[in-house]
Amino acid sequence: MARFRGQATLEVMAIAILMFLVQLVLASIGYGVEMFALAAPLLDRPWTIITAVYAHGSLDHLIANLVGLVLFGLLVERRSTRGRFHAFVLLTGVIAALAQIVIATLLGSSAGVLGISGAVFALMGYLLTSNPVTESVIGWFQLNARAQLVLMFAMAIAITWVTWGEQVAVFGHFAGFSLGLLAGRMHVLRVDQAHQSV
Repeated sequence: MARFRGQATLEVMAIAILMFLVQLVLASIGYGVEMFALAAPLLDRPWTIITAVYAHGSLDHLIANLVGLVLFGLLVERRSTRGRFHAFVLLTGVIAALAQIVIATLLGSSAGVLGISGAVFALMGYLLTSNPVTESVIGWFQLNARAQLVLMFAMAIAITWVTWGEQVAVFGHFAGFSLGLLAGRMHVLRVDQAHQSV
C-alpha cells in the first residue's frame, strides 16, 4: 500500500507540467494562453472547461499552485483512491473555474481563468474539515448543522479575503474552498484501507 502514497498528487503535478510544456510549444507558434483559458461565452471553446484546470499563465503561477497541491494533496490522498482523488481535483477545479467566470461576468469582467488553484483550495478545505481534530472540536462545541454551515461559510470568506489580489480568481478560490469544506465534512474521498490502492 505504501507504494501508492503520493502517486495521485504526482500524477496531477505531471499533468499540469505537461500542459505547461504544451502551452510553451504552442505559444512559440502563435497560440496564446487564451486557447487554454476558460472564458465567457463558455461554448466558444468547450475544451477549456478541462484545460483551464491544468493550464497556467506563467511558471511562477504553476510553481505556486504545485506547492499548494503537494502540501494538501499528499495528505488528502492518503485516505482515498487514485480515481477518487483525480475526480475530486478535476470536478472541484472545473466548478471553481465556472464560479469565477460566472460571478466575474455578472460583475462586468471578461477575463478568463487558468490554474489548478480552485482544486488546491478544495483540497485545503477538505483537509481542514475531514481530520479527527476538527471532528473533536465540532463535537466538543456541539455545533448543529446550521452553525457548522455558518462557520464554514465564514472560513471560506476569510480565506478568500486573504488571497484577494489582482489577477487572482478569488471567486474560484471561494468556491473551491467551500466545496472542499463540505466534501470534507461528508468524507467523500474516504475509503476502506483495503481499497486505497485502487
